Amino acid sequence: MTAQALLRRATGLSVSKSVAERAVGQRMEQTGFADSEAYLQALTPAEMTQLIELVVVPESWLFRDPQAFYATVELVQERWARGRATRILSIPCAGGEEPYSMAMALRDGGVPKQAFSIDAYDLSPGCIERAQAGVYGRNAFRAQDVGFRERYFTHVADDAYRIIDSLREQVTFRQGNLLQFDTATYSRHYDVIFCRNLLIYFDKPTTRAAIHNLSALLADDGMLLAGYAEVPSFCQNGFATLQFRQAFALKKETAAPASPAQVAPLPALRSVPPAPRRAAAPAAPVAPAALRTRPMSVPAPPPAPAPTAQADLLAEARLLADRGQLREAGEKCHAHLARVPEAAEAYFMLGIINELAGKMDLADDYWRRCIYLQPDHYEALCHLSLLAERNGNHTAAATLKARAARIYQRRQASN
Repeated sequence: MTAQALLRRATGLSVSKSVAERAVGQRMEQTGFADSEAYLQALTPAEMTQLIELVVVPESWLFRDPQAFYATVELVQERWARGRATRILSIPCAGGEEPYSMAMALRDGGVPKQAFSIDAYDLSPGCIERAQAGVYGRNAFRAQDVGFRERYFTHVADDAYRIIDSLREQVTFRQGNLLQFDTATYSRHYDVIFCRNLLIYFDKPTTRAAIHNLSALLADDGMLLAGYAEVPSFCQNGFATLQFRQAFALKKETAAPASPAQVAPLPALRSVPPAPRRAAAPAAPVAPAALRTRPMSVPAPPPAPAPTAQADLLAEARLLADRGQLREAGEKCHAHLARVPEAAEAYFMLGIINELAGKMDLADDYWRRCIYLQPDHYEALCHLSLLAERNGNHTAAATLKARAARIYQRRQASN
């Protein structure tokens, strides 16, 4: 089995071949293996943990997307007024930034410590160790207002701050994998679940399995906070949105969601129905060949392919991409574009395919072509925002995120 397949089986993450091979190379240097096949055959659970550490994405910061925390404070206050404590889960919790932000927000909201409990899980033991230490550098304080640092942190080094003990004690950290969570023991246990920006690293079947587990863990009247790019996937799998502005909050639908085995396969790479197609602006003031007037003696051009045939190319591309056959999936998208040059959805899929291949510059270019052709393409805006965020371009990320949020709100209002 390849390193890519082993990591995917162990974590559920869609890791690109280049990332997997780079991680294996690093561990081979550190463990003295000269042959990758020998290294993979000798892989122990402890070594797999070390390999996983090199591919997880622990990037986060304190009070990231703060509206989610404000919505939770409102819910906890309302429940405590009725004498009910709130159990909160953060999964994945990265280095603890999210659960600590929640604890700070509740303290600022005047909520007593007995009114809530917070459990936090992450796949990475290294992340859990950092979270338990509670020490953060400059990058963790990216919020516009960092007044909370003076209230809840002590300065321990040049750019390092440690969260105060009374808040550290409010959060219980454990190493764990959502896909392997004991949902029977913790059935409907949590009133609030934060699971933000995890599903974007999963393929469709893994996404459905993860959402099924989250639904099992969430109380029937509970609230789930998702990443803004993930809301459509939740809505396709047993959840409905709640009207908290830019919090991307959801609730379970009244009907129990189907188990992963019962869920019919969804088309890969697509979770929001495309908006009506908009024609692209021509690159030059020349009519496309198929639309020019012709002398009667010139044979008419062949008829355009039937819509079903065009749709089949994209459906085949989605299926191939889900199987990891990225080159073949890309060829299908390009074949579709040869027939329909203004197909925004094909450009979006090419962006996803190149992201999976680790070619982020190409992914960025394809997603920008997509939103040029279809400015309200929600998912492309979400992916561009996430990419800008990872590259440290927070101004561009905020602008793109705001555009996506406006589109999301318009769609909600029209439903």
